Amino acid sequence: MSKILITGGSGFLGSHCIVAALAAGHEVRTTLRSLEKASEVRSMLRAAGADPRHEIDFYAADLEYDDGWIKAVSDCDYVLHTASPFPSAQPENPDDLIIPARDGALRVLRAAVAAGVQRVVLTSSFAAVGYGPNSPGHLYTENDWTPLDAPNPPYILSKAIAERAAWDLVKDHRTLELSVINPTGIFGPALGPQLSTSVQIVKRLLDGTFPAELPDMWFGVVDVRDVADLHLRAMTEPAAAGERFIAVSGEPLSLLDVATVLRERFGDLAARVPKRAVAFSSKTNHRRSSCEKARQTLDWTPRSSNDAIIATVESLIKLKLLNSSN
Repeated sequence: MSKILITGGSGFLGSHCIVAALAAGHEVRTTLRSLEKASEVRSMLRAAGADPRHEIDFYAADLEYDDGWIKAVSDCDYVLHTASPFPSAQPENPDDLIIPARDGALRVLRAAVAAGVQRVVLTSSFAAVGYGPNSPGHLYTENDWTPLDAPNPPYILSKAIAERAAWDLVKDHRTLELSVINPTGIFGPALGPQLSTSVQIVKRLLDGTFPAELPDMWFGVVDVRDVADLHLRAMTEPAAAGERFIAVSGEPLSLLDVATVLRERFGDLAARVPKRAVAFSSKTNHRRSSCEKARQTLDWTPRSSNDAIIATVESLIKLKLLNSSN
């Protein structure tokens, strides 16, 4: 049994990482910006079926401040750093995203170095991999990087900058191992009413708040439970040290693909889901990525994209978060 700090325990991914770590028998602590959220997190864990006999320790720590991080990480063997800003809209000032993402990651890593942590698993994003000038049809792997000088939105730039800064820091602190997970769009079961941006997409489709003709929007899909599982595998596997791993289930889906899954699986509940889309660009232009490295190195097998979408809806039904008029 290892002692693990999971940052951002109230978040979509962070809460699932706690569930997975407890199920694996680890001793878990987590950080929250405010300890007032501790009872909410406990409710989320119970909703996910976590054994109520397991104890979890809560520490107050904010990515924008140094206070609390040394105490939170003290005596830990591993850190899963899942906390990072993911906005529903891009800010006017890119630094509003870039600085917290970069400095927050470095703050956690420095605390881990000071505490003698063996390995940090950092949640980055496919945004740090797949937004460069590659040719149409390129299959993105962990060897690809989003260039820092590309004209990308602030969120994409923040993920690329934060991950590069993390790797640079570890080069200067050889005692700390780093593994990085680069998920595509994370879907799957929500555990509470505070919904991630990805889950909100599914909710909006069901609530009928998208335009009648869906935009030409494509993304990779992966189930949050599989991303949590991948973090734990990367935490302990010796071959994962110094490596990054793309987390994706398969080919990219369009909004129309997701809408089709909803209508076929959920019938009347999906009555408001749009049935048409604007003219799509060629599918070869969309960002395809491979999880073969995670499969081969970590024996990781993700659920299908459809299963992740269906699980998302089932959780929204269970939590009674869909528009009552559906």
